[in-house]
Amino acid sequence: MKSWTSRPVPELPGSMPQLRLFDTALGRVVEVERQPEQSMYVCGITPYDATHMGHASSYVAFDLLNRAWRDAGIQVSYVQNVTDIDDPLLERANATGVDWKDLAQSQIELFQTDMDALNVLAPDHYIGAVEAIPDIVPAIEQLIADGVAYRVPGTDGEPDGDVYYDVKTAGKRSDATDAWTLGDVSGLGENDMLALFAERGGDPARPGKRHALDPLLWRVAREGEPSWPGASLGAGRPGWHIECTVIAQKYLPAPFTVQGGGSDLVFPHHEMGAGHAYSLSGVPLARHYSHAGMVGLDGEKMSKSKGNLVLVSKLRAAGEEPAAIRLAILANHYRSDWSWTDEGFAAAKERLAKWRAALNHAPAGSSAPLLAAMRAGLADDLNAPAALAAVDRWGLEVLRAGAQGSAEDKAAISDAVNALLGVEL
Repeated sequence: MKSWTSRPVPELPGSMPQLRLFDTALGRVVEVERQPEQSMYVCGITPYDATHMGHASSYVAFDLLNRAWRDAGIQVSYVQNVTDIDDPLLERANATGVDWKDLAQSQIELFQTDMDALNVLAPDHYIGAVEAIPDIVPAIEQLIADGVAYRVPGTDGEPDGDVYYDVKTAGKRSDATDAWTLGDVSGLGENDMLALFAERGGDPARPGKRHALDPLLWRVAREGEPSWPGASLGAGRPGWHIECTVIAQKYLPAPFTVQGGGSDLVFPHHEMGAGHAYSLSGVPLARHYSHAGMVGLDGEKMSKSKGNLVLVSKLRAAGEEPAAIRLAILANHYRSDWSWTDEGFAAAKERLAKWRAALNHAPAGSSAPLLAAMRAGLADDLNAPAALAAVDRWGLEVLRAGAQGSAEDKAAISDAVNALLGVEL
């Protein structure tokens, strides 16, 4: 699947300091190992209700990581999927009377247009679940052959042969220190897992499963649903978690550096994906797990089910500038839960106007200390609010002085804000 096209990123003098990042699986901030190449997988959208502010916040967060690595002179391999076949997509298509393929395609195009507008760097590989099915099928067949996946008989009119991953068996198959066991990524106990599993697409009460938390790998064909050839699995379509695992293992090193996504993906999605990867390869999926906070609207959780979504495309259609939308997102630390408010957006637009006004008066010699302060903030667990505060302080001092600006420093500061924060002045 074709990705969008990234805008050029200005090259800056100097380099990003050692990057520190909060690792969800470890529960603490860690130094990300220095190496000439880094790799990142960020879970993509299920293409409906794109692009709401929760989407935008997550992809802007990991765009900061991408930019920080690149500023350090590191080559970055970035992969993102799109779940272009899944129950929620089919349910929305049926509810709206739109063909599911048309819905998916239109929403993917809208998402990519929004990402381009927000100056989010494009992934090197943008892979749909449907196009990955030829790789997913043999992976599931391997899991069955290795005894960590099994078929469930049909009940209540459902067909035989859905395939599930055996979480308990998979978690006992190795004594290696880096082997996966259930809970390694999320740190949750089973009672908490069960509640989230049911809430986030799992089917703990499915008859015939060995364990309530076993996730679906392959759903055999049902009448009226799209399906694809599955070799020995029979016609059907893949489960959600195996999709990302197989795509990541195909396009990235094993293990890759950072698995990213929203905090609602910690369990079950990233937990199960880590298990699938270890069962398939004997190697951890990722070295680090990093997650962005949830976004609400005026103090209430923003969700597709509630319909209280702020859409990037609607803001843009109303004439709002994408740079201001991005600044409104960056005003919040990526790991924090926050709410979109009219007041917060107004503050972002005011901030953007002040930065632009100050840029015209940038005095000679002011760019180097500002660049250092911005880098220090981002190196400390992608602390965008600290980087924004550094630009605010610089801008306030410049506007108070009212001196004639330096063309060289004006260009240097504009490049720094663009390269590190993705905001075009």
